[in-house]
Amino acid sequence: MRAGGIWPGTATDRVVSWAGELPAGPGRRVLAVEGRSGSGKTTLAVAVAGRLHAPLIHMDDLYAGWDGLEQGVTALRDRILVPLAEGRPAVWQRWDWAAGEYAESHRVPDGDWLVVEGVGSGGRMLRPYLCGVVWLESPTEVRKRRALARDGAVYAPHWDRWARQEAAFYAAEGVRESAGLIIESG
Repeated sequence: MRAGGIWPGTATDRVVSWAGELPAGPGRRVLAVEGRSGSGKTTLAVAVAGRLHAPLIHMDDLYAGWDGLEQGVTALRDRILVPLAEGRPAVWQRWDWAAGEYAESHRVPDGDWLVVEGVGSGGRMLRPYLCGVVWLESPTEVRKRRALARDGAVYAPHWDRWARQEAAFYAAEGVRESAGLIIESG
């Protein structure tokens, strides 16, 4: 399903409505909010999680640095999604970007829903644990402007490096093609 021209006002309504139509499984329902850097994933995911009364996991907290996309996806599966699917508590460690290492542990709060946002959250190895994937589509120039306005000098030297990782991941994983809902975000 494709939804256009609704960013950001009614995008949350559209996602929540669509998510409510997804088949419910026996356990927690996990919704991934995906798209390239600067596409608006965090903005949308925060609003959706609020409406669903769901905890929110940011992939930025799981990546092991600027080259840690794959490691973050594996951490999401092994430390969060598998334990939840097995009815166990999920405990993950936050990546400390300044120290360059994993830091304190966090337990995923209980709830009917979990929203995960970030590049990689809709990856192939994660899909068996997801009830749906939302893809945010936005032109490169808009995304770059947003990302650099948000993270400025910290992100600027890494934009191309991260974009190459995203491109390789998305080419291999077909995340956009597997999304149940595509939203144009700018």
